Amino acid sequence: QLQENQDEIENMMNAIFKGVFVHRYRDAIAEIRAICIEEIGIWMKMYSDAFLNDSYLKYVGWTMHDKQGEVRLKCLTALQGLYYNKELNSKLELFTSRFKDRIVSMTLDKEYDVAVQAIKLLTLVLQSSEEVLTAEDCENVYHLVYSAHRPVAVAAGEFLYKKLFSRRDTEDDGILKRRGRQSPNANLVKTLVFFFLESELHEHAAYLVDSMWDCATDLLKDWECMNSLLLEEPLNGEEPLTDRQESALIEIMLCTIRQAAECHPPVGRGTGKRVGS
Repeated sequence: QLQENQDEIENMMNAIFKGVFVHRYRDAIAEIRAICIEEIGIWMKMYSDAFLNDSYLKYVGWTMHDKQGEVRLKCLTALQGLYYNKELNSKLELFTSRFKDRIVSMTLDKEYDVAVQAIKLLTLVLQSSEEVLTAEDCENVYHLVYSAHRPVAVAAGEFLYKKLFSRRDTEDDGILKRRGRQSPNANLVKTLVFFFLESELHEHAAYLVDSMWDCATDLLKDWECMNSLLLEEPLNGEEPLTDRQESALIEIMLCTIRQAAECHPPVGRGTGKRVGS
């Protein structure tokens, strides 16, 4: 009887899906399309055994090309709910490989809200599996730390931090207690300098610092470590910083001090819907 009841419910769900969803997810009214996508996201999350497969996921993937920003936004937030749950990751692999390029391209969406959520979704994809995103995919997100729109830049800063600056050695308390040049932040500060120099936007250090301020405050305020990298002799086997790298570190350090003192984003960076170049 239990099996019969379950079959009956699944038949009803299937009838609702084929009779309503399949027709309405392409409705002429954007609000109805958005509701459909939001709802299927909930179904996939609540009843993943029945709904979290490529037969249903493809509708979300197709709708990421919708002309209306509000609908594209619902696609991304629905997917975030799924990628956030690590237990569901294995069921998302085919979808990720098929629609990853579209998600990456959405980081440049003309609607800033959509771009922000696309970057946040890629950050969740990164946490679920580092191998999925290619170096080129990651670089497409990295350069957005220099965006004039702060929410986009902050989301990109968090992605950058998770990819390049997540500590691998946090288990060792002895390392964590070291300070100055021997602290675990020393290599991270160098990574920041190398990234800044490679991006070749040398007049925009303030933008880079502001983008990472929320997620990497401890690193950006470790002035003791920055000072020791500039003033102390390199440790055995350690490559000394070149003049160019030292100049970049001083520039970054000045920007972190200014950010800590003034507590506001650099000139030219705002949160409005449209920002002039």
